Amino acid sequence: MNRKELVDALAAKTDSTKADAERNVGALIDIISGTLKKGDSLTLVGFGTFEVRKRAARTGRNPKTGEELKIKAAKVPAFKAGATLKALVNGTKK
Repeated sequence: MNRKELVDALAAKTDSTKADAERNVGALIDIISGTLKKGDSLTLVGFGTFEVRKRAARTGRNPKTGEELKIKAAKVPAFKAGATLKALVNGTKK
């Protein structure tokens, strides 16, 4: 599902216009992005947690030349699914 399909599904599910649904999806993305940018996490109980994880510096290898290169440390966004979402995906939740 892409963003347009998500907007269409949200509009249908909430019986609202596509313009309203687009604004709501955009606002949700802005809120999640802003929260992660500050270094905070966002938890939606039953769904999961959006968080920032630290990735340590490491040595990589150029697959074309085999040359070693240094990869800098970085902060990366991550999502950890909640128990309810995991159960739903695995078909164990009714």
